[in-house]
Amino acid sequence: MESVQAIKQRFGIIGNSGTLNRAIEKAIQVAPTDISVLVTGESGVGKESIPKIIHQLSHRKHNKYIAVNCGAIPEGTIDSELFGHEKGSFTGATQTREGYFEVADGGTIFLDEVGELPLTTQVRLLRVLENGEFLKVGSSKVQKTNVRIVAATNANMFQSIEKGTFREDLYYRLSTVDIHLPPLRERQEDIHLLFRKFASDFALKYKMPTVKLTDAAVQVLLKHRWSGNIRQLRNIAEQISVLEHNRTISAEALKAYLPTSGSNLPAVIKTSKSESDFSSEREILYKVLFDMKSDLNDLKKLTLELMKNGNSKDVEKNNEGLIQKIYGNTDEEDYEEAVEDDVLSIPEQTAVTPEISSKPDKYHFAEEIEEEETLSLHDKELELIKKSLERHDGKRKLAAAELGISERTLYRKIKQYDL
Repeated sequence: MESVQAIKQRFGIIGNSGTLNRAIEKAIQVAPTDISVLVTGESGVGKESIPKIIHQLSHRKHNKYIAVNCGAIPEGTIDSELFGHEKGSFTGATQTREGYFEVADGGTIFLDEVGELPLTTQVRLLRVLENGEFLKVGSSKVQKTNVRIVAATNANMFQSIEKGTFREDLYYRLSTVDIHLPPLRERQEDIHLLFRKFASDFALKYKMPTVKLTDAAVQVLLKHRWSGNIRQLRNIAEQISVLEHNRTISAEALKAYLPTSGSNLPAVIKTSKSESDFSSEREILYKVLFDMKSDLNDLKKLTLELMKNGNSKDVEKNNEGLIQKIYGNTDEEDYEEAVEDDVLSIPEQTAVTPEISSKPDKYHFAEEIEEEETLSLHDKELELIKKSLERHDGKRKLAAAELGISERTLYRKIKQYDL
């Protein structure tokens, strides 16, 4: 069995991180077997190196090794690519075609971005893993294949399973052995080493002197998050090698190539909803109904005033603020003046004209509307007042503004409900 250091030299892997060494050790151990392997890690960490190590150290090394990017093949053609198709099985199938599983018989298939596979293809792949059988598209003849599958993904497979986009049984068949490659930010000791290697390679490629970093630039390099991992570091090294005239790179020059440099502080995410914004849908509904009830009571009060006085001009003059509140916008003074009386309760008919008193049932509907509480608005009104007072630590002015009533009215309601 080859050593980890020998494998690194053979496959051009740079780094001395303990987690990287452990991943390579696991690849060396499982290579002689036919166990299915799932390689996990963020995009750009170098997951494609592990399947190559496994294939070259296995008894299949003299047979084909095929790497397939599952995310790059359209959903409508991926079954044909993997399993082949018969002539005439679909439009454009002018001849019979062998799929990757048929071509790689006896070898290894690397399924990169396996989490992107459609559910129908996942069912076919599960059958291959279970008994080595598959069907070509448009064929009823079962074919056998002896292929070792190594898969890789940068997605959270458990989340995909919960969402129903990936089969749980297929996940456990693929991940008999799970090899995780760490992100570059967790390999601090390897970052500068990798940069020097890339800078040397590009200097040789473009026939120019190798760039070097100052001590301050090295610190900037180590503190960067490297969301794109090794792939991003390689691109930065190539840009600097080509574009910089000065071959000694300062911290300021390096920062110009690093996206969002200096913004590595943890983000503050507001996870709790505001308590004063009525964010609950049910509470919003009750707030709307509460406002509707308030407007309805205002209208009832105005109607009773008209019935008592009979003079619409006097009523309009005496209830100007109330009318503006119902039918149009008004300023703060008019509103406070309009709600001197309790607009949420209906005044008693103490001075009814003879015509009205002689027909007591004519306007009986007004009293019935007040008593009818099909949605328990009385209780919800009390609940909203309590919540508003709690949110504002008992400050009636703020609570009244939130509820859309005056402070005087809120005070009366507090006394009414004995809060």
